[in-house]
Amino acid sequence: MAQKKGQTKEPTKGKHPGGRPKKEIDQAQFEELCHIQCTEMEICAVLNVDDNTLARWCEETYQKSFSEVFREKREGGKASLRRAQWKLATEGMNPSMQIFLGKNMLKQTDKPKEEDNSIENILRNIQTIAEVMKNTAPNRKIDDFE
Repeated sequence: MAQKKGQTKEPTKGKHPGGRPKKEIDQAQFEELCHIQCTEMEICAVLNVDDNTLARWCEETYQKSFSEVFREKREGGKASLRRAQWKLATEGMNPSMQIFLGKNMLKQTDKPKEEDNSIENILRNIQTIAEVMKNTAPNRKIDDFE
């Protein structure tokens, strides 16, 4: 580029002062978006930044990659969700939430266990029933229970 008469070109230090202004990212908003499990693309859209800009900002702000920061920050959201579910199940007496938490946290199922119908198990059950009956009514005969 040609220099006009009377102008002197001063050397600049660092980045060009006439360059694009740095995008400001609201850290609290970023962390809230991570808490509610937004994807990287969704976070970029809300913050109006490019994914490379977001990655660079994470490195500058947290000294970690976006993935590392996201993994840490989303855990707070999981804890909040779990707290809300727990409150709904215990205080709100919400049967659907109680069933959901029972299945997911306690490994409960709607399906009953498959019965063991082997001859050995049936004989063992009969023997147990006979012993209980004998102990419950020691003076009675088995014919009395038919």
